[in-house]
Amino acid sequence: MNTDRHPPAIAPVSVGNDVVSVVTLTGLDKLLGYRVPPKLQDLVKVGSLVRVPLLRRNELAVVRQFGLKEDYPLSKLKFLYEVVQPFPVITPDLLELAEWMRDYYLVSADSLMEAMVPTAVRRGMRLKQHTLLRVTKKIDAEELARLRKKAPRQADLYEFLLRQFKPLPRTMILKRLGLSATCVSSLVKKGFIEELREHSERLAYDDPLSQAEIVTQKDFVINAEQEAAINSIKSSLDTRKYHAHLLHGVTGSGKTEVYIHAMKLALKLGGAVIYLVPEVALTPQTVGRLRSRFEAEGVKTVVWHSHLSDGERLDAWHALTTGEAKVVVGARSAVFAPVENLRLLVVDEEHEPAYKQDETPRYHGRDVAVYRSRLCQAVCLMGSATPSLESLYNVQTGKYKINILPDRVDGKRLPTIHVADMKRELRKGKGPGLFSRQLIEKMVERFENKEQTILFINRRGYSTSILCPECGYLATCPHCSITMTYHRFDETLRCHLCASEEKPPRRCPSCSSHKIQWRGHGTQRIEEIVKKFLPKARVVRMDTDAMRKKNLFRKILGEFRAGRIDVLVGTQMIAKGLDFPNVTLVGLVDADLSLRIPDFRAAERSFQLMVQVAGRAGRGERPGEVVVQTYIPHSPTIQFARRGDFDGFLAEELAHRNEYRYPPFRHLIQHQFRGVNPEKVSFYAEQWTRQLESNLPEKIEIRGPAPAPMEKIRDHYRFQIWYFVNQVSKIAPHLARLRKDFKMDKDVIDTIDVDPVNLM
Repeated sequence: MNTDRHPPAIAPVSVGNDVVSVVTLTGLDKLLGYRVPPKLQDLVKVGSLVRVPLLRRNELAVVRQFGLKEDYPLSKLKFLYEVVQPFPVITPDLLELAEWMRDYYLVSADSLMEAMVPTAVRRGMRLKQHTLLRVTKKIDAEELARLRKKAPRQADLYEFLLRQFKPLPRTMILKRLGLSATCVSSLVKKGFIEELREHSERLAYDDPLSQAEIVTQKDFVINAEQEAAINSIKSSLDTRKYHAHLLHGVTGSGKTEVYIHAMKLALKLGGAVIYLVPEVALTPQTVGRLRSRFEAEGVKTVVWHSHLSDGERLDAWHALTTGEAKVVVGARSAVFAPVENLRLLVVDEEHEPAYKQDETPRYHGRDVAVYRSRLCQAVCLMGSATPSLESLYNVQTGKYKINILPDRVDGKRLPTIHVADMKRELRKGKGPGLFSRQLIEKMVERFENKEQTILFINRRGYSTSILCPECGYLATCPHCSITMTYHRFDETLRCHLCASEEKPPRRCPSCSSHKIQWRGHGTQRIEEIVKKFLPKARVVRMDTDAMRKKNLFRKILGEFRAGRIDVLVGTQMIAKGLDFPNVTLVGLVDADLSLRIPDFRAAERSFQLMVQVAGRAGRGERPGEVVVQTYIPHSPTIQFARRGDFDGFLAEELAHRNEYRYPPFRHLIQHQFRGVNPEKVSFYAEQWTRQLESNLPEKIEIRGPAPAPMEKIRDHYRFQIWYFVNQVSKIAPHLARLRKDFKMDKDVIDTIDVDPVNLM
């Protein structure tokens, strides 16, 4: 029964353990009340996953609290059916976190529960069991001979078990010896062996990173700056209260070592640690580093990210829920890991846009990490060589403490950055066009010296468009407002938004001209050109097209580290967090790409990208160099990055942002309307804007509605409205109320994104 819709007229019901309020996982964003059968009252806890009757169905729900928010007659409440998992699936702090996220990000409670509770857990999956076998009765040679005469296969099994030092899994033994299950049952009946079930439960699924490359770690000597940062973090940990630290260290300055020392301090306090990385691709190397340091101390590290199978996620969840594991490493969703007594939450590369979820619930992993740390009275340690302007602004306003690592460890020099003016290269008219002579010469030199090179271009495919110079035909996606990209390896035109594919035309579909041309360039074309001027080099491309096979990313990185690859060509997945000592040259093939995006963060992201990519060079004993290819060499962003002048860039960019009151000086909320009929979508966006302007309690700046930069995606036309607000918490409740009362056409879908990262 819905306790919000039916206020009672009688005395309150019991608030003991016989009545609970739950949040269902069905899209009904309300608290519902249920009675707890006597036999389940000792099992039901706050955060338990239960099965309840709802109308004519039975649905999953999470217990939010004991008792009801409003009085309701006990006799009208239905009984819940069962407790699905033996442990609460949501910790108390996660329940509080969900309430804050619901109000701040304007998302439903059930969508948050689904994000926090793994699918395998919601389905009621249990850990697989391995039955173990061992000998219980030793028989003499004569009795063994009789057994061999009557049942030779049973004798083989008995002798095999007799030679073992410990019980072994039944399935493994039967497979190895080629035996049937009847051999086991016969020996059990005879009393010669026994099956162990009482303690036979095992984590039967493979940890996908159990074979991750273990990065060899020497005994690090902590320098003065690292020691100062560690001592500052230790002081915050010792208070057992919330603190936020921003670790700003240049690439190669030893931020990971500071993280590890902070983790050890948190573990000594009896707490748990969550370690966030921006992308799944960075997880293997991070896990390898942590396990190499913590394994000897008996601390288990588990992996948590969206690419795990149901069984793998279940194992990780079970290890964390039972306290078997105290450290969890993963991407954005790991912020919801069900750890108890959280003492430290590390957010590595905190500036990365990948921490923002693009689908419901649209949350930012970094900001959620900060708020969860506040709820748990824990320390949130954020680190980056290029911190976001939002975090640096929080330092300026006193919300975060800052610890700075200004130099690379062991006195290694930062790489020398060269800027290649591609306009001059075009005027000279020499070379393959996409590469400056300077970059080619340095790549040849590195190959001859048996050193490695990384080439970065944030665009996959071979050519970005197909153009007819006769009639102006341009191959565009029929479902999206974007050109089709030519992929040469499988001869397809592909849309990178909706993934639709078609065969590339041999002549112009509009005028039948044979002069159709390929324009633009991506990773595939760069790979092809490199192989032409370095024919003996081992060149490998790394982008989402090439990395479709599971664990292929990890395999290629292992080969690159081992020196079996000379040139690595890739997109942003190779731009950060990776440490290869033999890489002495990094080339940014087209540094202007990110600067051309219509986004107020374009300069910030371009600066971050150049600094991060440059940081992959010179991390070993040999000095590194970076070649930045650009058509606008005098751009302030490129010049700040070339000099490594972070303070200068920060001052200029904050001045620009403050002039127009863009974040971090105000919050930005994106409200998007989409549907298959553009006139209808535009109409409802206009109607909503009028209603909003006349009903808000305080004045906010509203821009739009206007078509989105990419107006059509997957046959849906998109219009957006921007709200500039000083405090989200003041505006969000009014937006939610007005949105609930607004009569929207069923063909129009609207979404609200608070603090958006992708403005396209």
